[in-house]
Amino acid sequence: MRPITITTGQYGDLPFDKLCSIMGGIGYDGLEIACHTHLDAHRYLSDGAYRDSIQENLAKNNLKVWALGAHLAGQCVGDNWDPRLDNFAPTRLSGKPEEIRKWAVDEMMAVAQAARMMGVHIVTGFTGSPIWPYWYSFPQTSQQMIDDGFGRIKELWTPIFDEFDRCDVRFALEVHPTEIAFDYYSTQKLLATFDRRPTLGINFDPSHLVWQGMDPCLFLRDFADRIYHVHMKDVKVRLDGRAGILGSHIEFGDLRRGWNFVSLGHGDVDFDGIIRELNAMGYQGPLSVEWEDSGMERMFGAKEAYEFTKRADFAPSDVAFDSALKTD
Repeated sequence: MRPITITTGQYGDLPFDKLCSIMGGIGYDGLEIACHTHLDAHRYLSDGAYRDSIQENLAKNNLKVWALGAHLAGQCVGDNWDPRLDNFAPTRLSGKPEEIRKWAVDEMMAVAQAARMMGVHIVTGFTGSPIWPYWYSFPQTSQQMIDDGFGRIKELWTPIFDEFDRCDVRFALEVHPTEIAFDYYSTQKLLATFDRRPTLGINFDPSHLVWQGMDPCLFLRDFADRIYHVHMKDVKVRLDGRAGILGSHIEFGDLRRGWNFVSLGHGDVDFDGIIRELNAMGYQGPLSVEWEDSGMERMFGAKEAYEFTKRADFAPSDVAFDSALKTD
């Protein structure tokens, strides 16, 4: 069966040793370590004692690592600056757009190097987008403006991907609103922009597709060769006649919203269909729980999500169901 892991970002306030103990105790096979909370990539590269501490905490709790997460630094690479990015970068860089971008590029390269040193071949994350404010196309947005935005991402990320290639690491973009690729056709366009460079693939997260109205199973089928990592995450859509899918500038968890992320099994994601698609494409990587539910206590949620994922996963059949009906 596929390993079950959990992303650490939502538990970023917990020390790494405590987090390992909790998640190992629940039964998780590993962690998708978020570099903004539980792994300092530069320190990992230069400090042997720090490396040993990370590895010892993993080993004593029977945890492995199949992917590192670098979402916040990646966002700072491709976004046009606004004050929210100051929350993602070191405080000393607040209000300095180009210095934040330079830091982010360096951070992404360091994460790739740390992954190589750790024996990890996938980094999940975001790219950011210089054209996300154009998503509605008003004021009028020309095709050239969109093409220029994709070109800017290629310009910014090509040196990073060159370093990923040197490290034998691939980047799995989480297709997600606010990223350059946020739905089906923008994902197609991004892969074409990079000439389908193998370095760039997808961190599949069905929750972001469902609330936008897409079918995650079709997404998996059509992008099967680019699914490098899988997030297990659920969402509940509740369009009650008042709420819409744009969120109304209401915080996550508020029940007035048209949709909310929920713990696995409490929403609208067809995980049975997803497992069948993963089986058909031969995906054997981790199923990584990204637990986000503002209405549930998070440790209860981590345990429940592990148990749900363990029940939901199944191996493909190695025999046709009607083969026993055949006779010579």
